Amino acid sequence: MADPKGFLKTTERELPARRPVSVRLMDWKEVYEQGDAAVLKRQAGRCMDCGVPFCHQGCPLGNLIPEWNDLVWRDEGRQAIERLHSTNNFPEFTGRLCPAPCESSCVLSINQPAVTIKQVEVSIIDQAFASGWVQPQPPGRLTGKTVAVVGSGPAGLAAAQQLTRAGHTVAVYERDDRIGGLLRYGIPDFKMEKKHLELRLAQMTAEGTRFRAGVNIGVDITWDALRTRYDAVVIATGALVPRDLAIPGRDLPGVHFAMEYLVQQNRVGAGDTVDSQIDAAGKHVVVLGGGDTGADCIGTAHRQLAASVTNLAIGRQPGDARPDHQPWPMSPTLFEVSSAHEEGGTRQFLASTVEFLANDAGEVRAIRVAETEYMDGRRVPKAGTEREIPADLVLLALGFTGPESQELSHQLELPFDERGAVERDGDYQTSHEGIFVAGDAGRGQSLIVWAIAEGRAAAAAVDRFLEGETQLPSPVKPTDRPFAL
Repeated sequence: MADPKGFLKTTERELPARRPVSVRLMDWKEVYEQGDAAVLKRQAGRCMDCGVPFCHQGCPLGNLIPEWNDLVWRDEGRQAIERLHSTNNFPEFTGRLCPAPCESSCVLSINQPAVTIKQVEVSIIDQAFASGWVQPQPPGRLTGKTVAVVGSGPAGLAAAQQLTRAGHTVAVYERDDRIGGLLRYGIPDFKMEKKHLELRLAQMTAEGTRFRAGVNIGVDITWDALRTRYDAVVIATGALVPRDLAIPGRDLPGVHFAMEYLVQQNRVGAGDTVDSQIDAAGKHVVVLGGGDTGADCIGTAHRQLAASVTNLAIGRQPGDARPDHQPWPMSPTLFEVSSAHEEGGTRQFLASTVEFLANDAGEVRAIRVAETEYMDGRRVPKAGTEREIPADLVLLALGFTGPESQELSHQLELPFDERGAVERDGDYQTSHEGIFVAGDAGRGQSLIVWAIAEGRAAAAAVDRFLEGETQLPSPVKPTDRPFAL
């Protein structure tokens, strides 16, 4: 246990301060200031070493949270990163991007604010990189077996690192011009600067993982040819098909999917020139969707100096306290103010978008919205409540419906389930022997911790398929679901 009386002496959560809004809107650097070591130690000391640490189950990776909290409290940073890396390949990603279901299931959160697990986690890995403790771990022997991983997001990278360390020769294919998937082009720099991704890719390259950017499997190389070339294939392409909004005016210039917008800005941030970039400068921006992707659009629009930013959500505003139907240790739906919301703009709930309206040039000029009412369990626009909101740029951040299926279904004839995800068995294998699926491509849209956990588990399944047995950990099954589900 860390401090035996820590949770009694320190009863409140303490987090690093966010940089002032007026300062951070002038750049694309991460929002949070450097944390104070004494504060971090106090927070780690609040961990109670519970008899049954529910945080282990709240996190699908099974992170040994009480153990590394104890080590941080004891100033044993090197041992802490070893314990953290034993279950999580990429804490620098999860510590910045995960909504932390582990904190929702923290036993202390029954009657106190939860331990700041996520902040402790990211501090451990940042210290480890700065101290040179994160070193390549190449395999001691090579098996002679080859594996292709298609997709370089968190699931694909986790599978690749595990399989490389097991001694297999692994090549990661990515259709974009740089490795990283949504970590590279979907996440704004103010949430995670790309230097963290580069550090991890450098380690993986030194371990022997091979990266093939700019190769579109299914187009440049057929799926059949890929399977013939490799002993096993892991599909980790994510769930990239965006949910659309089929209402009048949807095809007007100025109405875009969120990822079109975010990817372009990330390319500009990487030094690329983007022709006809979607730019919010001087525009009235409306973001539809109240999730993380919507918040990313809001923060990006602020930094591009939008004239105004309005965020609309079709449902009710969540409460500030855990609702009765989501008791501990479930992950509750709560009203949250992200760094992007803090930076300005307005948020409106119970707002149903009815129509996109055009100006004389045929471009979007406004949206028509109505109040949302609930009828027979459905959310519908309430008659007689319509109004207009000025909009020169509309961004659809309504979630994702599943993986892109055309080449997979035509070339491999893989079946898809009712959620649009690739069907797989209990060992992550598809109907084609030797072809496995990990992450959102098989689970549907989910959290980064689930993607990494599935990448690790699928790697164990691939290793067993190739070698007959495996020593790799398998933290989750394809059928596992969060507490909240």
